[in-house]
Amino acid sequence: MQPLTCNIPKPMVPLMNRPIMLHIVELLKKYQITDLVMLLYHQPSVIKNFFRDGADLGVRITYVTPLEDMGTAGAVKCAEKYLDERFLIISGDLLTDFNLQKVIDFHESNKALATITLTSVKDPLQFGVVITDKEKRITQFLEKPGWGEVISDTINTGIYVLEPEIFKYIPDGENFDFSQDLFPLLLKKKSALFGFPVKGYWRDIGNTDSYREAHHDILKGKVSVKVDESRREMAGADLRLGLDVKLGEGTAIEGTVVVGDNSQVKGGSQIKDSVIGRNCTIEPGVKLSRAVIWDNVYIKKGAKITDCVICNNVSVGPATTMEEGGVVADDTSIGEESYIKRDVKIWPRKVIESGSTVTGNLIWGERWKKSLFEGEMIKGLTNIELTPEFVAKLGCAYGTSLPKGSHVLVGRDATLSSRMLKRSFLGGILSAGVNVRDIKMVSLPILRYKLRTFGEVGGAHFRQSTQDPATTEIVFLDADGLDFSSSMGKNVERIFYKENFRRAHYMEPGGITELPQVMDFYREGFFRGLDQQVIRGAGAKVVIDFNHSPAGQILPQILNDLGCEVIGLNTYLDEQRGAKTLDEKPNSLQQLAKIVVTLEARAGFWLDPTAEEIVLVDETGRIYAPEELLCLMTALMLKSGVRGALAVPVSAPSVIEQLAQENGSSVRRTKSMERSMIEASISPEVIMAGSMGGRFAFPKFQAAFDGMFTVAKTIELSTTVGLPLSSVLKEVPRSSFLQGKVPCVWEKKGGIMRKMSEDSLDKEASFIDGIKVSFGNDWVLVLPDQYQPVIHVVAEAKEQRRAEKLLAEYMQKVENWKKELGQ
Repeated sequence: MQPLTCNIPKPMVPLMNRPIMLHIVELLKKYQITDLVMLLYHQPSVIKNFFRDGADLGVRITYVTPLEDMGTAGAVKCAEKYLDERFLIISGDLLTDFNLQKVIDFHESNKALATITLTSVKDPLQFGVVITDKEKRITQFLEKPGWGEVISDTINTGIYVLEPEIFKYIPDGENFDFSQDLFPLLLKKKSALFGFPVKGYWRDIGNTDSYREAHHDILKGKVSVKVDESRREMAGADLRLGLDVKLGEGTAIEGTVVVGDNSQVKGGSQIKDSVIGRNCTIEPGVKLSRAVIWDNVYIKKGAKITDCVICNNVSVGPATTMEEGGVVADDTSIGEESYIKRDVKIWPRKVIESGSTVTGNLIWGERWKKSLFEGEMIKGLTNIELTPEFVAKLGCAYGTSLPKGSHVLVGRDATLSSRMLKRSFLGGILSAGVNVRDIKMVSLPILRYKLRTFGEVGGAHFRQSTQDPATTEIVFLDADGLDFSSSMGKNVERIFYKENFRRAHYMEPGGITELPQVMDFYREGFFRGLDQQVIRGAGAKVVIDFNHSPAGQILPQILNDLGCEVIGLNTYLDEQRGAKTLDEKPNSLQQLAKIVVTLEARAGFWLDPTAEEIVLVDETGRIYAPEELLCLMTALMLKSGVRGALAVPVSAPSVIEQLAQENGSSVRRTKSMERSMIEASISPEVIMAGSMGGRFAFPKFQAAFDGMFTVAKTIELSTTVGLPLSSVLKEVPRSSFLQGKVPCVWEKKGGIMRKMSEDSLDKEASFIDGIKVSFGNDWVLVLPDQYQPVIHVVAEAKEQRRAEKLLAEYMQKVENWKKELGQ
């Protein structure tokens, strides 16, 4: 909510010229809930001074102020002595018109210990998804899930009805949360925990966008709240005016407009769907549309403000333009003819000179995207979105998230743009007092391998995107070389947006060291992970397309040392051009296949520029699809005599299980995210992890996807088995494996997964990632994409016609559900 909450606590932020929490108090009063306990923490005196003992509002208020942040349930525990009968919990920053009596009646009739009020929302990722059975008993919680985990759009609204017996489950003096700690505990103990879905309006006013949208919803009549200002008759408009308001002649009013006490709107201004606070002055020629203006604001002639929030004591100069999404905090002065760009936020007490164009947030930092991270990476257009200034600030935020004096590992691909941005990033890290071990130009698997040893707390790798050469990707890794988890990303994001940077003392910035021996270290481990004797005895000839990546500088030498003959394609580094793009891949593969057949090589490998993924071409020139490659690698591992567990995603063919069972091994199904597969491969039983995109990890060497090692391992395994690759594939049981995708806007994904969940109630279904329904040995998977507005549908069956029918049936179901949800 910053900068709205720089000077007041969130529940006191004005909504229609009244604090948000006042609307909540009146909702409670409407349902005869008048004995209130307010749990305060941030700036408690502001709330106490406004509500006092509650007598003026017809309620009785008791205040409880924990000395430290005890978590949601821990804070309620502090008020235990006041809660000796059934009670209701509600947040002070919600806007809702739910019928609370229905929730209480449901709770009572089911003799519940705890009832969570539920509702359906468009974007369940931001909230805790709750799954219930037919009796409305809660069976599962998904706390802030990824799209692959979303099986419903029904979420926890933060409104609970509880019995006093609940306190025996909440420990004294501990930070304890309702959704993270208490409710999972009740679920585990099989207590009477229910979820009651309520229809009506509900909004968590947790950020400035949601705050603006709450006003839009009220002004459009989507939810009814009490407005202190009186209604005035005006044709074609809903006008509400406070006491002593002066409305000049010729003022154009459109939609719903609220003007607070003692404000004046001078003639010739145009106001549409806006809320104006107390003691404000709007000069002639001002245009306000969907604006929220707080108290004591002076907007001078000719200013144009669209869908913005202007806080207390702000002066806006003549002919100033503010675009949508802007927020100007308290005590700020904006000079004439200034231009405030879209989504810009200005912190309190700023002076903006006349004629300025403000393109980035003032003091808080430029708001580049709603969310910086896409999974483990941050990506953007080089020198446009990812500028040196932006990346330096990002380095600062990343460094601040790490212990002072710790070490991080940083590398890059061969491009000049990666080198430029990496250097800016290093400066930011050093400024936070964190040391850098710079391994310069390196393939990502080598960087991951070094991180798995002691010495560094994390790492980052800069590379050019294969999908768009104008885009740079920054991949963030944890101390074990795994991709950043979502919580790590959110932590860096929080620091970045708040600019809450740790600045090292001038004598204590971090230092940069180099690790020239890292390649030798990787080579040693590489050799230890292979049966070198087997490979040397074979003298295999292989063709490898290196895609102009750094892998071309190390892998040929390693394979030569193992007695292989390597024909390398595209091995030279091109700093200006970078690696080949994805649209060049089909031609590259065709060329590779021809060369393999012509030279009578054992195999050909297309190595992607990150050196994590491969495409295999067998001795006949056949190019393997990803699902075929996964089956082939599984067969090779098991035929070579290795036994153990195989980690594969939920979308992988079921042939993998068949092969494993026949060879005394097992399969572990994981989510489709690569981090999930790698986490599974850390287990000592796992012999291989394989993705549906040509990525493989062999934990004996390292629990990370490594295309270079996969090339060598494939040579070793095929030699051990003693069969050409094409013959191995022929022995693999065949099935028909089909994939499709349905376009779907983000807001409908949760609803579609709810429909899929309901549709699968009486079927054999699993919910590891998306929803997978089995029909004997055949199955279909419906999986929302994590980053794109599509839903994937995957089907596998013994017969081609059956797979086609399953795929078509479920793609049609998704299309029908889209229509039902009003898309």
